[in-house]
Amino acid sequence: MVLRDLRAGRVLEVARPSRNRVEASRYERVLADLKLQRAGEGLPVVDAVSEVPAVAEPDEGNTGPSRGGVRLFVPGARVVSTAGVAAVVEAAGHTVAARGIGCVFGEPGVGKTVAVQQSLHLLPDRVPVWRAVVGVKPGLPQMRASLLDALGLAAGSLSHRAQSADRALGEALRRPGVLFLDGVQRLSPPLLDYLRLLWDEPGTAAALLLCGAGAERVIARAPALRSRVLTWHQVPGLDQERLAETLAMFHDVWEGIEPADVGWADATVARGNFRTWAKITSHVYALSKRGRDVRVDRALIEQACARLGPYP
Repeated sequence: MVLRDLRAGRVLEVARPSRNRVEASRYERVLADLKLQRAGEGLPVVDAVSEVPAVAEPDEGNTGPSRGGVRLFVPGARVVSTAGVAAVVEAAGHTVAARGIGCVFGEPGVGKTVAVQQSLHLLPDRVPVWRAVVGVKPGLPQMRASLLDALGLAAGSLSHRAQSADRALGEALRRPGVLFLDGVQRLSPPLLDYLRLLWDEPGTAAALLLCGAGAERVIARAPALRSRVLTWHQVPGLDQERLAETLAMFHDVWEGIEPADVGWADATVARGNFRTWAKITSHVYALSKRGRDVRVDRALIEQACARLGPYP
């Protein structure tokens, strides 16, 4: 996770939280049920290679989703393991263990990427994770280049050599692992069909996680790919009944806040949107540092919300 220090303008690493025991045990049960607890185990894949290839070393830069930062806008913010995040963890775990295709969707800013990133961090260390960045209105050459780069292949020399690039991608995807594509709503039906062709290759052993606001509608326009999606998971907004508790875990500035004041801000501005609450937290934090013993109350929260622009 990445955030910006408002005072120093630096990009900082957010310390990874300790694993929520309930969430981790649920996740482990999914992997155990699908027989992916130990190296060499897993569901059979047609024409797949018989052995599990060695996982790339960390210095190769392709074993984790660290390139995909989520900006939390305020120092001291923590990723919170909510029930919604736990549900994404379980859905993603099932998809990866079964080496299938999954789609995580929901409104912009509800925390889809945060939840998927957390689920990928919980995967066993031996499972490589590749993260591809989807550009704005990409063509097929750009799509190939993104996939080649994510998989640690020579994107510069292969992206415009279609047959060689596709062959290299096919070989790379014979390794058990997971490819994570965020921003899938930007892909056209032909590009989604290209992904489908890659996953239809005999021997493909990797899982594919597709994520984006409106991803389910875009995939619906590519029926061949849609029919192959194993797991569909919609990420809802933040739970209103536990919102004050969730915010207190997200940042210390919310400790002791009146639930009624949080409820007002959520009903008026945030509406359960994680990204909006992260921005409100940033402004509440800054306003609370103007002097000593500044109290976070309804008036201060209203000032913070006003900085987000006119209320919708």
